[in-house]
Amino acid sequence: MRIALFATCLGDTLFPEAVKSTAVLLARLGHDVVFPPQQTCCGQMHVNTGYQREPVPLVRNFAEQFGDPSIEAVVVPSGSCAGSVRHQHQDVAERYGDAALRAGVATVRTKTYELSEFLVDVLGVTDVGAYFPHRVTYHPTCHSLRMLRVGEKPLRLLRAVEGIDLVELPEADVCCGFGGTFAVKNAETSTAMLRDKMGHITGTGAEVCTAGDSSCLMHIAGGLSRIRAGTRTLHLAQILASTRTVPHVLTEAAR
Repeated sequence: MRIALFATCLGDTLFPEAVKSTAVLLARLGHDVVFPPQQTCCGQMHVNTGYQREPVPLVRNFAEQFGDPSIEAVVVPSGSCAGSVRHQHQDVAERYGDAALRAGVATVRTKTYELSEFLVDVLGVTDVGAYFPHRVTYHPTCHSLRMLRVGEKPLRLLRAVEGIDLVELPEADVCCGFGGTFAVKNAETSTAMLRDKMGHITGTGAEVCTAGDSSCLMHIAGGLSRIRAGTRTLHLAQILASTRTVPHVLTEAAR
C-alpha cells in the first residue's frame, strides 16, 4: 500500500523517534511510506479549547495534503490526533466550511487510522516481527480507548513481541490527567490523577510504560522523572519497530 504518515505536532517537535519508528515499521512490512512535507497541526488543540472556527485553515490543509487519490491510507502514531481527523474535522467542516472542505474531509477521514488499528484491522497482522526483551506495561490513552475504540489492538500487538514481559496495568482505563490544556487549566486535579497513574505504573515493576500517544507519555514521563522512579516511557511504535537485528536500546532512567 501507499501510506502517508502524519507526524503530529508533538511528534515533529518533541518525539521524532516515534514518527521515524512508525515509518520504519510500515516500510519493514513492505509498504511505500510517504511524508507530505506541507502537513501542519490537525487543529485538535484549538477545537478542544473551544476555538472551533479557528482551525478551518488547518483542517483544509490536512484534507489537501492527504487527499491525493494515490494515498491509500493515512497512518497516525497518535490516538488523539487520529480521533480529531476522524471526528472533529467533520464537525468543523460542517459548521464553518464550504462544500469543497466538507468533501475533502469526508474523503480523508475514511482512510485515516491510528497505528494499532491500521496494523490489526487493515493489514490484518499482530506479529510484526518485533523483539523487545523488557518488562513493559501499557497505558490505553483516552482518545484511543473512548473515541477510536481501539480496544485490545495495542495489547494484541505487544503480546506478539518476542522476548517481552508484558504486565497488566491496574486501573489502566483511568485517565493519566493530561488532557491537553486540561493539565494547564486544572493543574491540581491533573497532578492528582497523574500521581495515581504513576503509583500503578511503578507498582508493576515495569522497565517501560508504553502508549499510543506521545502527549500522554510526555505527561507520565515528566512525573516519573520527578520522583526518580527508574521507569522509562516509550511509544508503542518504537517497541514494534525494534528487532533482533536493530534492537531499541533503552536509555538510563532517572532514579
